[in-house]
Amino acid sequence: MKKTGAWLARYAMEQVGVKYTFGIPGVHNTELYDELNNSEQITPYLVTHEAHGGFMADAISRTTDGIGSMLIVPAAGITHAASGVAEAYLDGIPMLVISGGIRNDSKFDYQLHQLDQLKLVEGFTKAQFKIATHEDIIDTIYKAYDIAISGEPGPVFVELPVNLQLDKAAITSLPSYVRVAKNDLSDAQMTAIRSAAQSLYQAKNPVIFAGWGAVGAFDELVKIAEHIGSPVSTSLQGISAFPANHPMHAGFCFGPAAADAPQKAFAKADCVLAIGTRFAEIATGSFGGELPDDLIHIDINPEVFGKNFPTQIAIEGDAQQVAQALLTELLAQGDGKDSSATAAEIAANKAAYRKSWYDHDSKERVNPALFFDELRSQLDDDANIVVDDGNHTFLSAELMPIHKARGFISPTDFNCMGYATPAAIATAFAHPEQETVAIVGDGAFMMTCMELATAVNNEIGVIIGVFNDGELSQISQAQQIPYNRKTCTVLPQTKLQGIAIATGADYVRVETNDDLNVAISEARELAKRNRPVILDINIDYTKATAFTQGIVKTNLKRMPLGTKVRMIGRAIYRKITD
Repeated sequence: MKKTGAWLARYAMEQVGVKYTFGIPGVHNTELYDELNNSEQITPYLVTHEAHGGFMADAISRTTDGIGSMLIVPAAGITHAASGVAEAYLDGIPMLVISGGIRNDSKFDYQLHQLDQLKLVEGFTKAQFKIATHEDIIDTIYKAYDIAISGEPGPVFVELPVNLQLDKAAITSLPSYVRVAKNDLSDAQMTAIRSAAQSLYQAKNPVIFAGWGAVGAFDELVKIAEHIGSPVSTSLQGISAFPANHPMHAGFCFGPAAADAPQKAFAKADCVLAIGTRFAEIATGSFGGELPDDLIHIDINPEVFGKNFPTQIAIEGDAQQVAQALLTELLAQGDGKDSSATAAEIAANKAAYRKSWYDHDSKERVNPALFFDELRSQLDDDANIVVDDGNHTFLSAELMPIHKARGFISPTDFNCMGYATPAAIATAFAHPEQETVAIVGDGAFMMTCMELATAVNNEIGVIIGVFNDGELSQISQAQQIPYNRKTCTVLPQTKLQGIAIATGADYVRVETNDDLNVAISEARELAKRNRPVILDINIDYTKATAFTQGIVKTNLKRMPLGTKVRMIGRAIYRKITD
């Protein structure tokens, strides 16, 4: 049989379960776009910028069981997409990036878009492939997919030259994709799991710390926490790995940058079970927290063990598979422990922290705690929350309870501003039966707001909640203490209603706390009619999060004495003279 390369690529993408691609067509991929337009399974979406497409593909991988995919032009396509692809790379999110390529049968040099793409993407993809022949297309895409989802997941880049897309060639076979089965746990893994179960069961004050890698072990973690009477805290990316409406849920982070409940839980911990986390900078409050010697660490990537904290028991493996085995061993240890006192302490500490927000005078602006109270009360448990990078990120982490697995996604280790608007649109693409709300600062919103035109064009109902204060607030707050200045963090005045008019989106304004109920209800009703909505929130950022206060103290504490004295002295001088 004879097939074009575009047909073969489409076949392979369908086989591995791709449902959506995001990108922009150009001279080096129009044949592939035409093929995907014929697919009953794959829908190609036009985006306004490839970086947005990267965030959208990332969101598909985070919120569904499938894989997000991009279909881009060479050269500028991948340089534009780099932020979205690199976010997925550092956050451990699978992605299939298919790029057109220049002709590999031409006698001419200096072709349009001629660039060594594989060299360019080497630093932010798990693997890179440039297909040479028609016979290689299916196997290469299968291999790329396997690499993307195996071990610690990540993006894989595949370049398909335009001449292969266009031309037909004889193909010997069309193999079906067969997913590699998980191996059974080894004797060594089971020995470590039994030791971990014994340590956790015997501990007086065990604590669980869950990252994004634990999101697949959502149900198992609940049962483990209940059996050993353990509080559970999460990393930022892992917020949806444990339900916030469970009495053993403590909160986000640990150590000085955490709110009351997780900070106090970890302060007396004698054994910690860490699962699916790398103990990265944000997760640990700028490496400010401390852990007990008895640290049990479960992760798919063995390179994370002992990196930032010494590990007593390291268990390499899939989080859900290991958690299932660990739960079985814990049940064999004996009856479940009474956790009522621990649950009461967590509830009291949570209430005290929230009261500190209620007591804060927002002076005719919107109190973040009241906003999240109202939003949570109106949304069903299965709603999706997508946040960006900024002060609103940590307000969301501390004040917005998430009740379902994969119900909260955020750019974390690459920490790229502009993520939330396109990611929320893609999440709403994939989950039309659920409500999707983005929480984004005004600075981050300005970076990718025009993607709302895509939502309008495709009749996507999504709420983009913009925390509008006129500043890059997370950085301006950090500037205030040492500098008493806000250099380049005050934003130019922008009327968000004008962006709504320009893109065709709807617009709702929240001026004060009294507007919250009606405004959020109105935005939800508009979104249910398949309309994207800008919810413009006159937010009060004058009270800093526990996270912001904690990391400032932590970083100041670890500075050399000379630097510390200079910064404190300068801050005091400017407070007096400015």
